[in-house]
Amino acid sequence: MRDASLRAQAAADAALQLSLPLFDPTPVVLPPSAGTPAGVRSTMLCEQPVHYELRRSRRRTIGFVIDQRGLRVTAPRWVPVGEIERALQEKARWILRKLVEWRAHEARRAQVAIRWRHGATLRYLGGTLVLSVDPRARGVTRDGELLRVGLPPQASEDQLRDRVQAWLQARAREIFAERIPLFAQRLGRSPSRWALSSARTRWGSCTPDGAIRLNWRLVHFPLEIVDYVIAHEFAHLRELNHGPRFWATVGELFPDFERMRTRLREFTDDMPAG
Repeated sequence: MRDASLRAQAAADAALQLSLPLFDPTPVVLPPSAGTPAGVRSTMLCEQPVHYELRRSRRRTIGFVIDQRGLRVTAPRWVPVGEIERALQEKARWILRKLVEWRAHEARRAQVAIRWRHGATLRYLGGTLVLSVDPRARGVTRDGELLRVGLPPQASEDQLRDRVQAWLQARAREIFAERIPLFAQRLGRSPSRWALSSARTRWGSCTPDGAIRLNWRLVHFPLEIVDYVIAHEFAHLRELNHGPRFWATVGELFPDFERMRTRLREFTDDMPAG
């Protein structure tokens, strides 16, 4: 009965998430919070209040960076604030568009973030597993759509996260070990070695000496996306660049790479393969 209710709750949560808007399209930028660097300034762009951090440097031009921390402007020390403001006005539409995109990105990440507790859900190979804290279970075992974790009911979120992530990493190693020989056969070349990666900025990497690293978090995604990233890194064994011959090699290894590349970019972590 308890397992059935967990499955029902997971289905209800998934339906609710699908019905929620990803973000409020009005680009209202919140004021800086306490502890924000003293270099933060305010301006109006297209009648919208925008806060930005101004940094001075030896660079010769005014530069703009937009990420999860908001807008940062880097300008030469000799450039007056009035000129910086004019540059902001010239880039106003681009800045507002990028700020909205980052808000959408953060909203998607919050929407799919794993809640480390009994009954929560996580993605696994494109599907969904429901976490079940079960003191009778030994270790971590998959039972259909349930992932049973052998922990007491009072276990902390950190304990649950560590157990489940260790299980996910072990599954990732198994899956990669199965897929890598297939691509080695297609390319006629094998990596000098391969290992799991926990990088926050890349799905995969390939070094000049032919060592490949694959992010274990790929195990969250459908197998087709896993194959695309592996094909991407294997292509670097032949072409250590991203030129036309490189993409031609990716196409030889995995003909559907363009569609999978687009799908990967749509996922929330936005970590590029490289």
